[in-house]
Amino acid sequence: MQATNLSPSISTGRRRAGAFLAVAVAVGATLAGCGTSPASTASTASTGDGPAAAQQTRQAATGVRVLWMGDSIAGAQAPALEAALKADGVAFENATSAGGGNVVAGDHPVTAMGARDTWKTLKANLASFRPTVIAYQITSYDWGAARQQLSAYQKLAQTAKDAGARLVLVSAPPFKIDEFFKPHENAIKSAPAMAAKAAEAAHVRYLDASELWGSDYAAGKAQRAKDGIHSCQQGSAAFATWFAKRLGKLAGFTPAAPSVWATGPWTGDERFAKLGCG
Repeated sequence: MQATNLSPSISTGRRRAGAFLAVAVAVGATLAGCGTSPASTASTASTGDGPAAAQQTRQAATGVRVLWMGDSIAGAQAPALEAALKADGVAFENATSAGGGNVVAGDHPVTAMGARDTWKTLKANLASFRPTVIAYQITSYDWGAARQQLSAYQKLAQTAKDAGARLVLVSAPPFKIDEFFKPHENAIKSAPAMAAKAAEAAHVRYLDASELWGSDYAAGKAQRAKDGIHSCQQGSAAFATWFAKRLGKLAGFTPAAPSVWATGPWTGDERFAKLGCG
């Protein structure tokens, strides 16, 4: 199995705070343009003993618990997503997996092994974390026929329902189809439609992330890292802002302004250093 693109090795690194202040301002402008006011967040953050107290207050108010699932693409988005959702008072558990994370077993030994591990991990997380929302970003390993994809997403939907959770299926960003992915290109293309079909169930929602990323991995809008697959800090922050807004409407909470969380310690996550993010 090729792991160079999807299984980054570990190293450390941080961007300068000034650069991420620019990210926060830019993302905040985008959020404001979508009609979300940061005023409510600012007023909350000014009470109690500071941001920590504000976060605890929000968490008690929302009761939302998000289990985030997917492959290493979703994993690169996880640090920003965790920071954003925790600022909203939402509990967060990162259940992504590099080189796997898929629920579609397909007919390939790599995906069969990945799916087996994913379902096993999900069972454990349902018991220990008790999510109210299971958010699954379609992985680059959801290989298989369309019927296999639909069956897997429907199984995930039923699993969420049985656990008393809502399922949110999210399309993956556009990414470079290299030699490793090329034989599975048709499956990668069919997965979003099958996820949307599975979302016809009342307790399932499908979010089309192409409204954020577009459909061309090489375009600036896609915000891909040098490998053409993952995202750097700016792209991850943009996704976290986009996702938090939509989840807030679904779960009934007001997202915090990006300025509250976008320059936090998450920006120095080791994932970004490995990806060559400046």
